[in-house]
Amino acid sequence: MLNIVFLTNSWLTSLNQPGLCITVAMLLHYFLLAAFTWMCLESVHFYLALVKFFNVYVPKYILKFCIAGWGTPAVVITLVVIINKDFYGNGSLSESHPHGNFCWIQDNTVFYTSVSVAYFFLPFLMNTAMFLTVLLQIHSVKTTTQKTSKFWKQ
Repeated sequence: MLNIVFLTNSWLTSLNQPGLCITVAMLLHYFLLAAFTWMCLESVHFYLALVKFFNVYVPKYILKFCIAGWGTPAVVITLVVIINKDFYGNGSLSESHPHGNFCWIQDNTVFYTSVSVAYFFLPFLMNTAMFLTVLLQIHSVKTTTQKTSKFWKQ
């Protein structure tokens, strides 16, 4: 959906409908945040599958992941709209993007807070931590297997 909204954004902006532009910008923002959220949830699943694979039972696991994956971005979008719906709009109407014909976030503070700094770095740090944890777990299993193998050979 992120790709579809992104690819149709410029065409929909050319229709010069402010409500449509706000909706498209909100959808683009939502699906981008949803992609980041699902990336973060994939790292949690990766950790549970490869490190904590014994005796891990999470009731309604998929439901909880879906609520987090689709609900967290919805909360962020709702907060931005509650604060000021004019944060979304046509990029060509802003002074910072005079040549853009694209519906997106108009305020740089909102952009950096809700996309770049806060929302991107959390999944990035989580993925890095989970990746290092899984690597250490695989390394420890490998060394344990090698020690066991040497013992049986002797």
